[in-house]
Amino acid sequence: MTISRDDKMSEYTTEATGTELERRRVGDPFPDPGFPESPARLTDTDPKAERRAERQVAGMFGLAAVLVIAFLVFYVIFPIAADEGGVDVGAVRDSNLALGLTLGGSLLLIGIGAIHWARKLMTSHQVIHERHELRSSGETRAATLADFELGAEESGFGRRKLIRNSMIGALLLLPLPAVILLRDLGPAPGGVKKRTIWDTGVRVLKDRSFEPIRPSDLQVGSLVIAMPESYLDLPDHGPVRQNERGKSSVFLIRMPPGEFRVDEGRENWHVDGILCYSKICTHVGCPITLYERDTHHMLCPCHQSTFNLAEGGEVIFGPAKRPLPQLPLAVDDEGYLIAQSDFVDPVGPSFWEMNT
Repeated sequence: MTISRDDKMSEYTTEATGTELERRRVGDPFPDPGFPESPARLTDTDPKAERRAERQVAGMFGLAAVLVIAFLVFYVIFPIAADEGGVDVGAVRDSNLALGLTLGGSLLLIGIGAIHWARKLMTSHQVIHERHELRSSGETRAATLADFELGAEESGFGRRKLIRNSMIGALLLLPLPAVILLRDLGPAPGGVKKRTIWDTGVRVLKDRSFEPIRPSDLQVGSLVIAMPESYLDLPDHGPVRQNERGKSSVFLIRMPPGEFRVDEGRENWHVDGILCYSKICTHVGCPITLYERDTHHMLCPCHQSTFNLAEGGEVIFGPAKRPLPQLPLAVDDEGYLIAQSDFVDPVGPSFWEMNT
């Protein structure tokens, strides 16, 4: 005779009542076995093994603190600047290797020490957290606090002072590399972008060819990328030369008289309709040279900020907030274009110290 599954279910449930009967009706005839007992670890039964594990964890945390201090020492003893003001590639390589090994080793030891602590010394048993409403009741908060106190007790954070103090020491020293690395950010932006190598009497040169420019070299509607003659006096290599070139790059355009606005105080900033503006967008510093001759609009290719060069370089579209800085021009005794002074307004992207 064949016995169906339903017959077996009815046989199993003849003596079941309550929640047990409900569980078996949905097709689960076996009771929940629960979690198996956690096997005893060596550190749970052998005091010597427990002390050895504690010393191992504390040793990892202590060595992590030593590596943080070594990071600070290597940062100081490995200069990366060459005598000529450039960058010593070999020193940069050695510095990066030393800083990476010490800081990376410190983080690795802190992580391994925490894992070793949890596996060897903290209480090892499985728990169940039932789902509850998002709004916690007073009983839930009390239970959470009790669980926290229980966790602190079971982890031994209060009892194992050697581990606790060594871990706290390592974590307290860990932010020091981030603090000292702030030195690499350089000076505050206020002084950096308010000065360039343009100055009174500095000739305007064509970019790359380094040829001085006469007003007759520019036709109406033309655009020429230019740079200051003082750039040639900078060191032949290094970040100083590159930074100054980036900040001082300009472009020249020529418009017919009467097609551009002349602001008060800037009546003599142009030479026969030749205007000079910074090439650096005032949004995030992208170089701009997309010039529309008919409208006198200059477009930044990065985020489409648009400047009206006929209206003092003012912003007419896009995320930029400041007009393009204008460089006042003049002509020297030999008929070449020169700068009357440095930029009056800071060049480059805006920053938090600006009011506009």
